[in-house]
Amino acid sequence: MNILLVGSGGREDAIARKISETDTLYSVVTNENPSILRLSNGVMKYTKNSQEIINFANKNKIDMAFVGPDDILDTDLVDKLRENHIPVASPGKNAAMIETSKEYMRYIMKKYKIKGDIENTLISSKDELSNFFKNNDFEYAIKPIGLTGGKGVKVMGLQLSNAAEAVKYASEIIDRDGKVLIEKREIGEEFSIQAFTDSKTVACMPVVQDYKRLYENDLGPNTGGMGSISDKNFILPFLSIDVVNEAREILKHIVNAMKEDNNPFKGVIYGQFMNTDHGVKVIEINARFADPESINVLTLLKSNIVDIFLDIYSETLKNNIKFINKATVLKYIVPPGYGIKPRETELTIKDRIETDNFKVYYSSVSGTLNKVTTTKSRSLALIGIADTIYEASDIVEGNLKYITGDYYIRHDIGTESMISRKIKD
Repeated sequence: MNILLVGSGGREDAIARKISETDTLYSVVTNENPSILRLSNGVMKYTKNSQEIINFANKNKIDMAFVGPDDILDTDLVDKLRENHIPVASPGKNAAMIETSKEYMRYIMKKYKIKGDIENTLISSKDELSNFFKNNDFEYAIKPIGLTGGKGVKVMGLQLSNAAEAVKYASEIIDRDGKVLIEKREIGEEFSIQAFTDSKTVACMPVVQDYKRLYENDLGPNTGGMGSISDKNFILPFLSIDVVNEAREILKHIVNAMKEDNNPFKGVIYGQFMNTDHGVKVIEINARFADPESINVLTLLKSNIVDIFLDIYSETLKNNIKFINKATVLKYIVPPGYGIKPRETELTIKDRIETDNFKVYYSSVSGTLNKVTTTKSRSLALIGIADTIYEASDIVEGNLKYITGDYYIRHDIGTESMISRKIKD
């Protein structure tokens, strides 16, 4: 079959590799990702003109399309593909609102009384904002309604020192967006669960934990994600199966609620959850594969991804998707100054670096497989595969000598000291 993939980050490289195992890949890219270009039978540069992409799909007799990035899901592309009778296994713009509008996500949870909701308030005036903080002395998370690339949320006690800073940041969001979401701060261990769904069946993937903070020991500003871990039993050593099952049920209830709300979701959905001392809470819901968490699970995926896409489209998905029982640790190489003042650089990757237990996925870079030019975003996702999380982390560290250039990476992700600390906490 001819499969169209839209997107060209590390997440899409992982998807592209799974597609190309069995079928012919065509790609629409935002950057000239050398790995995706190597795998593709045909490539076009992304354009906001959906008709040009449809023309490309028709010319290449595309049998199935999949759209990766959140900002493209927030356009009319998926809806236009469907209107032109091109099968697609991604949500349309309305269904993608579960991610692109935090207001809509909280509305769904409240309307259908879904467990795990967080106390929240939508504020659209600065007077209301000032009064809110005068009358409440809890700590809060300040969230823009729309997409921010994982970098827009600021939390009192972390990125915001006090109420005055919270009011200032929330006021800036109101000036820009017209409204801001204020959520009560929750404390606990975060984790991600991704799932395939055809709007009826929800097939969950292994649990992954993402590390958004720029610096080691989870310090510094939020980023798009500096790395992620998964374990061979598909949960994590500091989470119980009861906690994981509770989160899975929440995700299923959200999919069911969207269908009942006449806005069915078909594609990949994932929840960012927090295990608190008063139950599992929903931090956010997203309308696509996570990045970097998707790379962990796609590296382990045994089932045919194109068959899964076909089942999503035809609403015949079964909960029998298979993954390899291994632990994974992913660490992102990023350009110098990433998250603050990034600068482009060049990286050299040794030929034939990949093995059965080590993979390199290409993200926001251009060039060749052996020499890339970075952008100001994440560059290379390095993933180790082993029987334990610690061993997988060591595999990544042991292969850094084969990548040269000026870059930054978090070495602490997946180390024994990090995991031990989480278990004790």
